Amino acid sequence: MSPAPEVLAGTEAATGQEEFSAPARIGQVQPVLIVGGSGFIGSNLAQSFLAEGDEVIVLDNLSRPGVEQNLDWLQANHGDRVHPVIADIRNPDAIEPAFADARAVFHLGAQTAVTTSLVEPVEDFEINARGTLNVLEAARRTHRQVPVIFASTNKVYGGLDDLEMIEHGDRYSPRDEAVRAHGVSESRKLDFCTPYGCSKGVADQYVLDYAHSYGLPTAVLRMSCIYGPRQFGTEDQGWVAHFLIRALSGEAISIYGNGKQVRDVLHVSDAVAAYRAVLDGIEGVKGQAFNLGGGPYNAISLQMLLREIGRITGRDVPVTYADWRQGDQAFFVADTMKLEQALGWKAKKAWRDGVMDLARWLAENRLGKSRVMKERVSA
Repeated sequence: MSPAPEVLAGTEAATGQEEFSAPARIGQVQPVLIVGGSGFIGSNLAQSFLAEGDEVIVLDNLSRPGVEQNLDWLQANHGDRVHPVIADIRNPDAIEPAFADARAVFHLGAQTAVTTSLVEPVEDFEINARGTLNVLEAARRTHRQVPVIFASTNKVYGGLDDLEMIEHGDRYSPRDEAVRAHGVSESRKLDFCTPYGCSKGVADQYVLDYAHSYGLPTAVLRMSCIYGPRQFGTEDQGWVAHFLIRALSGEAISIYGNGKQVRDVLHVSDAVAAYRAVLDGIEGVKGQAFNLGGGPYNAISLQMLLREIGRITGRDVPVTYADWRQGDQAFFVADTMKLEQALGWKAKKAWRDGVMDLARWLAENRLGKSRVMKERVSA
């Protein structure tokens, strides 16, 4: 059974008049507010704070399939130190009470798929751009210096069509030696292509500007592909988990393009460490954007991942191919040196270990009746 929310408010129902019961404090420690806290990264981030005794406000509209399971998991493990606020960031009156006592805000609530943005560009804008502005305004209206750390995306750099690619047997690599060695840095000019890139890019820039215009301590993390436990991947978002779910279920995987696209994948434990490092060092990095990804050492093509999944499952993975999708980059690897140098953060989990970690979690939590598969991925 899902926990009873402290605020129940959607885009239509919320009036701003709901009574919000602020969480009790542990000593002088105020709660952490995680917008999108029932999602994949949000729930892992919430768990990290809760495990240390903090109180966490989880603000989420529970619209993504499966995320209510993450909220149930948090409450089952941490009880009344988890404070659910069921609300939509498109409704400023509904979300504002959750900010009153928050000591920090992590904003991970979003519409996350390029494909969805192409079908519903207005809704994509309202959630990602206007919703982020509502979050910023709610933080500003506390009249306190509340840090706001925002989950942006590598899509703000566009399709990277000007990067000349070398095609290898199973992957692409850039001809530019510096990009090949280190990845794409924050010095790359922004290029908001596709409605999703536009909406997230607008939000990205608003978050940075609120540091300059209003003195709010904000920062942005432009993420590559994050994966790991508690991810309910789909064809359009969360592709590492999606590939594993399909393969573990014995179903075919659809590849758009030739499968030589390269991404740097980052385990969620390393992503959580990065978000927390930014909060800890916010005074030194406020008003700045950082790339967040696995970097060159965790750069893999889709074909490489398929081979690894075949090794994990002990059988060939059936694949179908279709045309490239709009806005899909042939190559993106994040240059994370700025983040490493500013805060001492570094990715720790190698991608093969991380994929096995996710496969075991999925076998246990998504495919619990498959005893043979659970034994296989546990070997």
